[in-house]
Amino acid sequence: MPTTERVFQIFKELNQIPRPSHHEERVADYLCQFAERLHLDYKRDKENCVVISKPATPGHEGAEPIVLLNHMDMVCVGMKDPLSDPIEAYVENGWMKARGTSLGADNGIGLSMALAVLEDDSIVHPALEVMTTTNEEDGMSGASQLSKDFLKGRKVINLDSEDYDTITTGAAGACLQFHRIPVQRKPAPGGKRRWYRISFEGGLGGHSGVDINKGRCSAVVPAWAVMATIYNEFEYDVASINIGEANASIASSAEIVLTIPSGDGSEFVKQQEEMMNEWLREEYGESDPKMHCTIEKCERQETVINPEALEALLTCLEQIPQGVVKMSEVMKDTVETSNNVGRIVTEENNIFVSTHTRSFIDSEMEELSKDIANVFEACGAKSETIMSAPAWQEDQESDFLRLTSDTFNDVLGWRPRMVAMHFVLEAGFFVQHYPGIQMASIGPRIVEPHSTSERIELSTIEDIWKVLLEMLKRLA
Repeated sequence: MPTTERVFQIFKELNQIPRPSHHEERVADYLCQFAERLHLDYKRDKENCVVISKPATPGHEGAEPIVLLNHMDMVCVGMKDPLSDPIEAYVENGWMKARGTSLGADNGIGLSMALAVLEDDSIVHPALEVMTTTNEEDGMSGASQLSKDFLKGRKVINLDSEDYDTITTGAAGACLQFHRIPVQRKPAPGGKRRWYRISFEGGLGGHSGVDINKGRCSAVVPAWAVMATIYNEFEYDVASINIGEANASIASSAEIVLTIPSGDGSEFVKQQEEMMNEWLREEYGESDPKMHCTIEKCERQETVINPEALEALLTCLEQIPQGVVKMSEVMKDTVETSNNVGRIVTEENNIFVSTHTRSFIDSEMEELSKDIANVFEACGAKSETIMSAPAWQEDQESDFLRLTSDTFNDVLGWRPRMVAMHFVLEAGFFVQHYPGIQMASIGPRIVEPHSTSERIELSTIEDIWKVLLEMLKRLA
């Protein structure tokens, strides 16, 4: 049986190519060149989605074609410049990690497996379509705009699951919204004033779907708390707000630069450091022990935002839900509906806020996202829906999922659980575009995706590789 050596080599090659969402041109080039080198047919659409086709192993031409599905973008956390900063992967105690950044195993390892299958003619398989989408992590525009004739296969092995011991058979729907609160910048006030930089750092962050019920501290919450506390006592001006790393992540850090007249107000601001750290220890000491607050003097800024914009932001953050909204009554220990504020950034003319609403019930997702937009619009903001992906649920009794489960059992000696996960997959769009499609989502164990703690267990890559090859053989 072919080994995973080539899988790791391809993954290393992918990690030399910057691939944040919305900037996948270079990795799409790589995929097309990969196909050309192997003399395989491929198609590339206007969204840079790429499908590479490989004929069935001789003697197996009559088998139904199979699609191997992945996405080419990644959530770039810990990178000052995602278009140039490298990913330095290393192995420690059986896990692959990255130094100071997200690893890109979501979904780079699955894509590497699919490409390794294309490259190895000793692997027995039906006709294959290796489908790789763009912008899966930040809007799913690639999957949502696929043409109806871009794909022929109706059985899909999705290699974008992060739970090694499961077959993902369903996923929550999701609505990504961008909200912009108008800002009028004005010269920073003069006179005797103190300038402070309030920072929250050390949070675990994580995936805003699968990690939303782990009790972690979104930096949005203490950042709002400290701004609101000062606002209730003293007048102050804000020069900049920068919270969160990615729209699809729980914010692990925040930075607020503000100024306040010298005297009681400035002393009150400085006192918030000790109070916030005590509160963080009480509320998040077990779930997020390294989250901490630092308040220090900083240099004077040239401009500040108008107080009406700050008041609007504080009002919106107070009124919209954050975290778990509702647990499922039919799926044990599963979040049904949630909302996460991913990023808050002061721009030249706006305060930008992103919200990611998820639910297994499409109507609940639509209602909650509409309510959130109404809150922002009532405060003078403009709201824009960037992505609305439907929930997806596969028939767990289907022959395709039974074959998948049987393969796990025969190859690894155990049956995976079949579960619906509180993250969004592109499956909902594929079901819409390609009637009759069936999907089994599998993958190795990836922990803390969408964070600098992202890591993948090497032994599970080996196991999923064996399962994948055996599935292809049986489907042939």
